[in-house]
Amino acid sequence: MESLIFLLVIFGVMWMLFIRPQQRRLRAQQEMLSSLQAGDDVVTAGGVIGTIRALDDNEVRLEVSGGVELRLVRGAISRRLGPDRIEPGDGDITP
Repeated sequence: MESLIFLLVIFGVMWMLFIRPQQRRLRAQQEMLSSLQAGDDVVTAGGVIGTIRALDDNEVRLEVSGGVELRLVRGAISRRLGPDRIEPGDGDITP
């Protein structure tokens, strides 16, 4: 009986330390992906920085340079950049 209680406690601790935070990160990523809009500056999973020009349910058109657009799967967007982003060439490293 003690070993069963010990296993349940270990499972509870593992759930709190590993599974629950991962579920939160996944939920936050899904919310971010669903709230994307044209004009948002984003970073892809590969590190490409660009501006969203068009998007639909599964695909994003990302402008990476003047007139150069990439077609990406929406899930390839890893994060949205905020308005306080430092532009390259300003003398500082982008965080």
